[in-house]
Amino acid sequence: MATWVVGDVQGCFDTLMRLLVRVDFSAARDRVWLVGDLVNRGPRSLEVLRWARALGDRAVCVLGNHDLHLIARALGVAGPKRRDTLDDVLRAHDGAELVDWLRARPLLHVEEVGERRVAMVHAGLLPWWSLDDAAREARALEATLAGSRDDAAALLRERGGARGEALQAFVRLRMLDERGRVSDYDGPPDRAPPGLCPWFATPDRRTHDALIVFGHWSALGLYRGADVVGLDTGCVWGRALTALRLDDDTVVSERAVEPAAPIGEG
Repeated sequence: MATWVVGDVQGCFDTLMRLLVRVDFSAARDRVWLVGDLVNRGPRSLEVLRWARALGDRAVCVLGNHDLHLIARALGVAGPKRRDTLDDVLRAHDGAELVDWLRARPLLHVEEVGERRVAMVHAGLLPWWSLDDAAREARALEATLAGSRDDAAALLRERGGARGEALQAFVRLRMLDERGRVSDYDGPPDRAPPGLCPWFATPDRRTHDALIVFGHWSALGLYRGADVVGLDTGCVWGRALTALRLDDDTVVSERAVEPAAPIGEG
């Protein structure tokens, strides 16, 4: 049995299927973890959701910012954005069921894989959080997202306050400034304005005795640090979809076959 972690799919179903064939993935034998952003910008978000849901407990998916945007649209909290490719999900006969399934996905997944503790999150963890802190924050937010539609909608409207800031950290964090504030910068770290630092490289970051696997940062690309691995290699932008086998740290990338989405935030 192998456990594969796959980077941001964003509706690139054909590339995902090619990658799984290449790594000899078997739903009867293996497991797949998805770092979030299953949907949007790519052409086949509906198929990605149906496939992931059908895998049952063979798939572990955490929520990304594009997944939350789909939920927000379904709940009437957000309108369409110019680059959205979510209408097929929202119009599907099983669209509401798929959105409810998505609402029940975690923001943070922590598990022992072999002899190693692994944490998966879409964007990152605030440097001052311990892993237990992050898990407590995630569980509280997840309960609201998976609860009543009104409560979930209210949470998705929040931008400030402790809950809103924690939610945005899980799904949007990339860099922080010298005062510990989350930056909107989404480009390569080596081109960042002075004073910004990747969340995983801040000097006061808590250590977690765990490997943290994340996505969300296509400009960072494949990143392998001492205790972090970034897997967003920009499939939706015409680059590649990347998977990490947790059993032995093998990395496999499949070149994107879908047309590249218009340039914009990943």
